Amino acid sequence: MGGRRPRTGHDWKLLTEACTALLERVPELVDEHLRRLAEHSRVYGQVLPYDLHWRESEEAMRIGIETISAPRDSPRRDLAYAEEAGRRRAQQGLPLELLAHAYRSAGYLVWDALLEGAAERESERLGALVRSATIVWAAVDAQVQAASDAYRATEMELRRRTDEQLQALLDALLEGQRSPGLAARAAAGLDLPEHGSYAVVVLRAERRDGREGREGREETFHRPVRGAGFRFVWRMRTDCEVGLVALDAAAGADAGAGLDRLAELLDARGAGPGGISPVVSGLAELGRARRLAELALRTCPPDATRVVRFDRRMPTALVVSQPELAARLVADVFGALLELEPADRAVLLETLDVWLACEGSAGRAASRLYCHRNTVFNRLRRLEQLTSRSLARPRDLIEMTLALDAYRLSPPPPPPPPLPVPSSRGSAP
Repeated sequence: MGGRRPRTGHDWKLLTEACTALLERVPELVDEHLRRLAEHSRVYGQVLPYDLHWRESEEAMRIGIETISAPRDSPRRDLAYAEEAGRRRAQQGLPLELLAHAYRSAGYLVWDALLEGAAERESERLGALVRSATIVWAAVDAQVQAASDAYRATEMELRRRTDEQLQALLDALLEGQRSPGLAARAAAGLDLPEHGSYAVVVLRAERRDGREGREGREETFHRPVRGAGFRFVWRMRTDCEVGLVALDAAAGADAGAGLDRLAELLDARGAGPGGISPVVSGLAELGRARRLAELALRTCPPDATRVVRFDRRMPTALVVSQPELAARLVADVFGALLELEPADRAVLLETLDVWLACEGSAGRAASRLYCHRNTVFNRLRRLEQLTSRSLARPRDLIEMTLALDAYRLSPPPPPPPPLPVPSSRGSAP
């Protein structure tokens, strides 16, 4: 088979003449172009005013036709205009597929018009135009690519700005700000009801170790996601991860059961340790909910792995919310106990902790501690002697329970300063 005939200078001349003649028909081509777009999708008319769309299409088509026959080293005005159009359509909200369709539809229209004009004159013109088909369609493809790339870049920037705005609104709600219209703006932006059943989850940041359930929460801000009757919006902070949780109608109707399901869901994903606030009735109450969720998290010891509800940790929350009083309580109740050797003290406090967890059963506590039940009794009696309190008296039992929580959750004391090294100056040889 013979090779394709190369384009000659005469072909370029004929192509230039065809494009110049076609420029006179641009207004009627634009009319036909917009008619075809309207038949393809009503969205064009809903997003773009007709007069504005016509002017922009006329300018784009004119630049595109001039580009086809322009010298190879000419600036690509068509690509610059396509980039501008891509950014503009992204801001106007026209879907990307409709933007690409509009460019290709205009390309078909221009190509058909070029063929029609060449066929009316002479076969030589038609042959030159056919040999130039790759130029025309390469130009159209480049325009579609340039417009699409600019569209995607603009869309990402708009999304980033929107996320920043929503992030600022969410932060303001979580901080408890009460500015007028704040909750309504956040509700509209997050697509959440302003009034409804909400809870806040606070997770300890240092436990973010890549376990199951971390996917989807690596970003600083995350839009609402659904799961098991809840909608989550996660927000990462320097020392914790905060989640806004919207409860569905079933979970909101029975708040206790809903919070239990929420804790089970987070525990199943290895999200803990963390704290869950009580249910509040609207976005405006998120500041209070966040504070209570943080307080619930503070009731978790360093080795905890579960997510706990505030309303089931209120006595302990009362202790950790008053560090100065908690320290005085520990000193008053456990004063003599704190003077024991660390290992001896740890055994006694562990026994008390397990005995309380076993609801006062020495037998069950002995099974968990791998010792005889009489050993449990002996340790408890020694605790009573050291604290001058009786576990049989309710008030004393409350004091010892709260003191144990305060002791376990209080930060460890700083290490003692190193002893000064004695100077050898002036010592006898």
